[in-house]
Amino acid sequence: MINIPWLEPDNPEYFPPVESALHEPDGLLAAGGDLSPKRLISAYQNGIFPWFSDGEPILWWSPDPRFVLFPDELKISRSLSKNIRNGSYHITMDTAFEQVIEECSQLPRKNQAGTWITRDMQQAYIQLHQLGFAHSVELWLDDELMGGIYGIHSGHVFCGESMFSKASNASKIALYYLCQFLLHHQFKLIDSQVYTEHLESLGARMIDRTRYMKTLQLAEPIKMPANWSASFEDFFRLKQAKP
Repeated sequence: MINIPWLEPDNPEYFPPVESALHEPDGLLAAGGDLSPKRLISAYQNGIFPWFSDGEPILWWSPDPRFVLFPDELKISRSLSKNIRNGSYHITMDTAFEQVIEECSQLPRKNQAGTWITRDMQQAYIQLHQLGFAHSVELWLDDELMGGIYGIHSGHVFCGESMFSKASNASKIALYYLCQFLLHHQFKLIDSQVYTEHLESLGARMIDRTRYMKTLQLAEPIKMPANWSASFEDFFRLKQAKP
C-alpha cells in the first residue's frame, strides 16, 4: 500500500520536498489540496504538477528523471519542414486558450478510458490564463482552429500540458513556432513531464530532476512582454517574411 502526504486546502503553497516523491509510479508526491491559482503556481515553481482522472483525488507529481524538450533540439522531419515552408496556415498565441484546452480534453488517450483534463482542471487553467501564467499557441486554416498547445510559464521553463491536431502536422507546426518563440526569449526548456514515444520522436529526452530544478529556478528572470499575443504576432510575421 502506498502512503503519501495528504494536502489540506488551508495551506495552498505547501508541498513536501520533491526529493520525497516516490520513484514508482512516476514520481507521485502528494494527494489532496485544491486547484487554486496560488497552489498551482506554487506547484509549478517547485517542479510539481497535478495529474489525475475523474473520480480520483487530486494527485501531485515530480518525476525523476524528467522528460523535457530543449527548444533547439526539436527534430524536424522532411514532411514537417515542407508543411512549415508551405505557410498555408496562421499561428497565433493566446487568442483561443479555452478552445485549445477543450480540444485537448476531447482527444482519446492511449490506455485511458477518459481524460485527465477534467472540467475542474479546465477551469483552473483558464484562471491561470486570465492571470497571465498559462498560454496557448493556435494553428488556423481558413479561420478554423486545427491544432494547438497550451502550457504554463514558470521561470525559464514552459511547462507543456497538452496539444491536439486535426490536420497533418498541425500540432507539430504549432510546437515548432513555440520553440522558436521561446528560444527568441531565452527560455531554456519545455517541460514534457512524463515520457511519450511521440515527443521522443520530436527530440524530447530525459534529464535528472536536480538539473531540471536548477534550470527552473535560475535567479535571473526572463523579461517577457506584458502582451504575449501581440509579441508573438510580430514574431510570427517576421518568421513568415524570411525566405
